[in-house]
Amino acid sequence: MAMDLEQMKQKYASVLTMIQQQEVRLSHVHIQDNKLFIQGVAPSDQAKNNVWDQIKLVNPNWSQELTADITVDPAAQSTQSSAGATAGRTYTVQAGDSLSKISKQFYGNANDYMKIFEANRDVLSDPNKINPGQTLKIPA
Repeated sequence: MAMDLEQMKQKYASVLTMIQQQEVRLSHVHIQDNKLFIQGVAPSDQAKNNVWDQIKLVNPNWSQELTADITVDPAAQSTQSSAGATAGRTYTVQAGDSLSKISKQFYGNANDYMKIFEANRDVLSDPNKINPGQTLKIPA
């Protein structure tokens, strides 16, 4: 039995609510191939997983009537992947900053500046050369 868009939206209302709560940016919600098609971008893997958990709660056989294409925002993903090593903290360099000054701010000890330098070797070649506007990872 084919359902129309409004019936499907009603059936999956809790999923659509979860999508809003998880701040997933929806790009499509329509009927495609007699299935509800939901497409969007989640801010994190956790948000995506929460939406999928809700889909499975509504209908364990969801694949027969729903297609969900939910991806994770690549910008958020790269922040997450570095979060494991850096506890997710970043700092944007201001005019007059030095790694020692930033180290003192985050660790209470200016001599811990090499921790920041080592965590940012991908963007820094010299611990004495940082530029305003650079975003640095601050390891835990």
